Amino acid sequence: MKMFALLRDAWERLSIYLPLVLMVLLALGTYWLVRNAPTLAQPATVRPVNHEPDYFMRNFSVKTFDANGRLRSDIRGEQAWHYPDTDTLEIDKAHIRSLNEQGHVTVSTAKRALSNADGSEVQLFGDAVVVREPVKGADGRMLPRLELRSEFLHAYTNVERVRSHLPVELLRSGDRFTANSLDYDNLDRLLQLDGRVRGTVTGRTP
Repeated sequence: MKMFALLRDAWERLSIYLPLVLMVLLALGTYWLVRNAPTLAQPATVRPVNHEPDYFMRNFSVKTFDANGRLRSDIRGEQAWHYPDTDTLEIDKAHIRSLNEQGHVTVSTAKRALSNADGSEVQLFGDAVVVREPVKGADGRMLPRLELRSEFLHAYTNVERVRSHLPVELLRSGDRFTANSLDYDNLDRLLQLDGRVRGTVTGRTP
């Protein structure tokens, strides 16, 4: 009986601390699981894109070609900066020679230019000039040299279109026109001059 009483007394004392022991064991098990559980990959930190050049060129020439290896554009300048966020090229003393599918040549020059990656869209700033050299039209007739001048010209070389919201001057085979803005579509032979339009026609236009 005495032994039984001692065992009962020991069990009663142990039962008092049993919840505490179980809590300690549970806490240790949870800690072990946290330490050994695989960590989830943290998402990569996205760096804000700044409009800063990633490379610089001086006295350069950049040529682009089509899928058949034909030259489409030759961009030259004194110096240039490439901006990766917009994939554009800012050029000082720009000289851009573009060729269409028929090989017709258009030359664009300006104090400063902003070109997209393939030279298909060029903004010209300061003494901007776009010249389309004489070409043979679809009807076999020669089209005379065309020259556009302004402080700003926006040229789309692939579709052969030039726009400007600033005063412009157009020279064509002795004829001269001025206007406050311009939209010229060479493919459709459409010319829109807006604002105060003035012109001098010599009559020598074919």
